[in-house]
Amino acid sequence: MTTIHDIAKKSGYSVSTVSRVLNQRHHVSETARQTILQVIDELDYQPNELARHLSHGKTRQIGVVIPNTIHPFFTEILNGVVNAAFSTPYRIVILPSSYDEQLEDTYLNQLQRKAFDGLIFISRASSLEKLTRYTQYAPVVCCENPDTALLSAVYCDRLPAYLEVFHYLKQHFGQAIVLLMSRESDGSATSALIVEAYEHVYGCPPKPHQIITGMMDETDGYQVAKDVLAKQNEIQAVFANGDDIASGVLRYYDEQKQIPPLIVGQENQLSSRLLKFSTVDHHAYRIGQEAFRIVTSDNQPEQLEIPSQFIYRE
Repeated sequence: MTTIHDIAKKSGYSVSTVSRVLNQRHHVSETARQTILQVIDELDYQPNELARHLSHGKTRQIGVVIPNTIHPFFTEILNGVVNAAFSTPYRIVILPSSYDEQLEDTYLNQLQRKAFDGLIFISRASSLEKLTRYTQYAPVVCCENPDTALLSAVYCDRLPAYLEVFHYLKQHFGQAIVLLMSRESDGSATSALIVEAYEHVYGCPPKPHQIITGMMDETDGYQVAKDVLAKQNEIQAVFANGDDIASGVLRYYDEQKQIPPLIVGQENQLSSRLLKFSTVDHHAYRIGQEAFRIVTSDNQPEQLEIPSQFIYRE
């Protein structure tokens, strides 16, 4: 493999002069520049891009920590990040976490060692306090409300939309509703907010049988409709944590030629638009775009709140 020392030896110029040519620096005569460029071409030299970036104190790599690619909210944020990066010199590195805090620690330690110019946490197992400690090494952006943490963030303000959903459900169906969520409220900020909104509207927390967790995709929605919902005639409405999950519920009832409960989904995906059921749009794609802008800017910390929207469909 050709090195910078090989170029210096063949061209007759010093390593420092060759380095200035490679990095497009000044203080090199045109004669020396042309000679060195000719030798580079003859030796088919390919510079180590990572080493070059590190010499400038930058890797041009942004890590995106994502728990999984099943939940549409996560994937839409990732799509927003990737598309925002297309017109820039940055590369996006996907860092799967599965909510494994030790794995997240690995990514944070890599940030400390300058492997990334910044990290975006789409969701996390680590504490906000821990993420904040690592901002001394490079920008860290989380995609949730950071509360009092001095941490850059871009997130959706879900509460007003959730309150609107529950006011609507209470008016039409009372408490005969079921909540489909990905995780328990003590391990998920979103689940906790749903429970908070329910309690605010109904004056009491949802009963245990009203909460079903582990909902991630359309298959989960279909299975819970088959195993639970269809066996409880008192259920009149379902608030699901994703439109695909909601569409799985509807698929089961359609196959059984039964009238489904009223469905409210989340994320405003194609499924809710085609099947014409109500949903909550959290503007995940925009969150991803803004997260990339913030992590690559010098304005640290910056916090941006984007309001969610309840989209009612007949």
